[in-house]
Amino acid sequence: MLNHFDILAPYYDRFIGSPEPRRLKKLLQLPVSGRLLDAGGGTGRISEHLRSQVGQLVICDLSLKMLTQARHLKALSAIQAHTEQLPFPEESFERIVVVDAFHHFCDQKLALHELLRVLKPGGRLVIEEPDKKKFVVKLVALAEKLAFMKSQFYSPEEIRAMVISPGLSTTIIRTGGFAAWVVVEKKISS
Repeated sequence: MLNHFDILAPYYDRFIGSPEPRRLKKLLQLPVSGRLLDAGGGTGRISEHLRSQVGQLVICDLSLKMLTQARHLKALSAIQAHTEQLPFPEESFERIVVVDAFHHFCDQKLALHELLRVLKPGGRLVIEEPDKKKFVVKLVALAEKLAFMKSQFYSPEEIRAMVISPGLSTTIIRTGGFAAWVVVEKKISS
């Protein structure tokens, strides 16, 4: 199977736009003394902006070549794994971020289940994803299909519907750009 991200790894950060660390810090409610998981974190382009805001940072990605690019970042752990099969115990992370990667996961519902499994009560999961309602995102989705990527884009409402469960609250944030954010809070059991 062709692994597009192994091929793109050396060039990825040059072609992908800059992250919005200020917005992510606010949505993740950082700083926090605990652990943050950057799921689908690839080269660490997001993590490098969040590292100083958390006690420990873990990047998890399927592409070993993308993770190799992240190894220059100090004080983080890089783990190669499917998000659908995270190698962490339950309730391991206070914060989890997924930026522009959700549509690349093999099974989004299973990935969400795993992300919520490793999220601690009182924790927060932030998913930044291209909003498939935007025309430019429809073009990106078409381009990825033509490149034989198996991407599956979901609207923020569809993502929220995947996580509706007792003990979880979700918020959708749109700012008019091409991305939207789904923020999931895992309530502390009483």
